[in-house]
Amino acid sequence: MTNTTTNPRDIAVEIVHGFVDGDKGGNPAGVVLDADDLTEPDMLAIAASVGLSETAFVSQSASEGFKFDFFTPNRRIAHCGHATIAAFSHLDALSRIDNPETSKETIDGPRRIRMKAGAAYMEQLAPKYQKLTDWKEAGVSLEAVLSSLGLEEGALDPTFPSVLVNTGNSFIVLAVKSGKQLASLKPDFAAISDISERLDLIGYYIFTTDQSATKRDATARMFAPRYAIEEEAATGMAAGPLACLLHDFGPNAKEIYDIEQGTFMTPASPSLIHVELETKGGKITSLMAGGQGKVMRSLTVTI
Repeated sequence: MTNTTTNPRDIAVEIVHGFVDGDKGGNPAGVVLDADDLTEPDMLAIAASVGLSETAFVSQSASEGFKFDFFTPNRRIAHCGHATIAAFSHLDALSRIDNPETSKETIDGPRRIRMKAGAAYMEQLAPKYQKLTDWKEAGVSLEAVLSSLGLEEGALDPTFPSVLVNTGNSFIVLAVKSGKQLASLKPDFAAISDISERLDLIGYYIFTTDQSATKRDATARMFAPRYAIEEEAATGMAAGPLACLLHDFGPNAKEIYDIEQGTFMTPASPSLIHVELETKGGKITSLMAGGQGKVMRSLTVTI
């Protein structure tokens, strides 16, 4: 690993699972506290060494409760849901959060954070939708997206449109009819990465509301090879867009949704993401997506 300072340093990293279902499963994230003196190359090197989908670096903020920087193993990312929940749950367990209504500063602006009984909830923006006609400008067709997943168009649930949704990060969100179809996806990661680059996506979020597959509002899988994430167990920044889609296009609009993820990945790591929509006149104005975090292990990275 390349040193970015004159002397090697040992950096403590907690591996915290965000969005655990009960006290199991969840999505592991690296969490580095008191990261104020780390440079961007330092953070990238640490994230690459940790090797998880995201690592959160927490430092002091002059304007918000905390400053957050997020890195995948190969690049910076503006926001990360499970790493946010993991870090704030860890900070709360250490009694380092003075006010349950707090916030994070990010490179994409501030976001509200709300703590409830040890669970952390993060703010996302009102949804912006891009339909199939908008994808064509970037040279992307629905057929290409389906091909990259090994899906036929007949597998799609016609209740929901195939759309790109942005609540701070962009995802293609697609509904399939059954849990069997969700389980049998055959992602072509090179093709998904190319399409994600063309549309400036984090990745794909594929879901079903099939009640034989889940007792929650939906169960989902997430693929983001553009960010060196083939599949992950919980994605708060994708569950928010999915909850918006369920509200705006589903048969029974409500303001609270439970999204399951990780059940159909190998190995399975069931996760639970709780989404609370804020609406005015039936229109979503913002949302809070959250859940529980649990420290699973500690490690030391030398840079």
